[in-house]
Formats: sequence, C-alpha cells, structure tokens
Amino acid sequence: MKAGIHPAYDSVKVICACGSSFATRSTHKGDLRVEICSSCHPFFTGRQKLVDTEGRVDRFQKKMAKAKEMQTQKKAADVAKAAKKVQ
Repeated sequence: MKAGIHPAYDSVKVICACGSSFATRSTHKGDLRVEICSSCHPFFTGRQKLVDTEGRVDRFQKKMAKAKEMQTQKKAADVAKAAKKVQ
C-alpha cells in the first residue's frame, strides 16, 4: 500500500437501538449508531416482527375492485350511448 493516502482504520463501537453493542474496525470516526443488528434482526432471532403487508394487500384489492367497477360503468355508459344513437 502506498503510504499517506489511506484513511485511518481504527476500532469503533457499534451501538444498536435495541441496546446491544459490539466493537469493530472502520474508517468512520466515532461511534456508529444503527437501528437493527444481528441481536434484534428477525432473520437471526427467528422472531417475526409485525409488518403491514396485509394492509398493502387490502389496499391493492380495493384498488383493483374500484378499477373493475369503473370499467363496468364505462361499458354500461357506452352501451347506453350506442342505444340512444340507434333510436
């Protein structure tokens, strides 16, 4: 490595929002604060956290139902317009 061009690689303390902390090395100066770590991440702990996926699915289904309803109304309006022209 060329001398004098690389940043300092020092020990830092990583502090998670859950209270867990551990030491690592980084070029970052000072402590690192993170929201999630291996002590509280669902993949590593096996615990499932509540995620609003059901709400997303419900919103999508409502949107699709509304779109189908609009298509049905448009077809009915087109049929009525065509019947009016025939008369």
